Amino acid sequence: METIWFCLIAIMIAMYVVLDGFDLGAGILHLLVAKTDAERRMVLRSIGPVWDGNEVWLLAAGGTLYFAFPALYASSFSGFYLPLMIVLWLLILRAISIEFRSHIEGPLWAPFWDAVFCGASILLAVFFGAALGNVVRGVPLDEHGYFFLALWTNFNIGPAPGILDWYTILVGVAALLTLALHGALWLAVKTEGELQLRARRLGSLLWWGVAALTVIVTAVTFRVQPQVTLNLTERAWGYVFPLIALAGLAGMRVFFARADDRKGFLASCAYIIGMLTSVVFGLYPLVLPATDVTRSLTVHNAKAADYGLRIGFIWWVIGMALCTGYFVFLYRHFAGKVKLDADHEGY
Repeated sequence: METIWFCLIAIMIAMYVVLDGFDLGAGILHLLVAKTDAERRMVLRSIGPVWDGNEVWLLAAGGTLYFAFPALYASSFSGFYLPLMIVLWLLILRAISIEFRSHIEGPLWAPFWDAVFCGASILLAVFFGAALGNVVRGVPLDEHGYFFLALWTNFNIGPAPGILDWYTILVGVAALLTLALHGALWLAVKTEGELQLRARRLGSLLWWGVAALTVIVTAVTFRVQPQVTLNLTERAWGYVFPLIALAGLAGMRVFFARADDRKGFLASCAYIIGMLTSVVFGLYPLVLPATDVTRSLTVHNAKAADYGLRIGFIWWVIGMALCTGYFVFLYRHFAGKVKLDADHEGY
């Protein structure tokens, strides 16, 4: 059951990154791709009905983590307390910037909240990437399974790392470019005219940065986390996950050339899923590696009781079926290009 729950949480996190990733990407590009107030309203309208719903997957993944792997939840949420608070405030700022933007008319009001929306989206992408980098690199767990990390120390990987070091920053920048590319493709799907063309051009440029960082981060990760090499050596079938990522990366380039935005966006989804599942496969059975490998948390020593996991699985299936049905309805209802109404005062 612990392996099943490990996979389920990985699926939920992948769903969050794919769905909330494009509206984070839209926020990252907000000030670059949109040149007028009307275009910025179009960017916001392209994510308006779905951005808050997409965050349900993050909340659900956190709740499921608490239920299935309580030791991991206790350790990571205490050790990563500072970055979690930063992420929480960035999520709040991003939400209120969307909601407050249209409340007052003035020369400074909307531009201020546009800048907050863009800045919060950029920092969220970097911190989410850095968080992934910390999990891959490992943390200094003590004999009780707890740890503390400063925001940074000497920016080196070692026995006393910080949340930010050269590796986690590298992963954070890779996440920033990946989500920006994902958002550009979403905007190309949902908009028309100059805004669509601008999003398409930005996405095509971002692709080169994502491709370069994919190679660099992959090569460095093999050196930083030996478990990845071990798993791929012992279970060669796991190469299917990086192949999915490579297929998605190549597909985006092909569909950019054909100006097929919808298929390009689906290729971006495949790339993100392939990269995340590659990480999950590479770490298993570790759920939180330690700098001292003997203290690492695994699916076996961090799990809840077997009976609770079995009963919880039944309720998880019911809950996720309802959640999935809601998202299918929402995205089908929201299909097509977005437009601004002449009498609409908000986004």
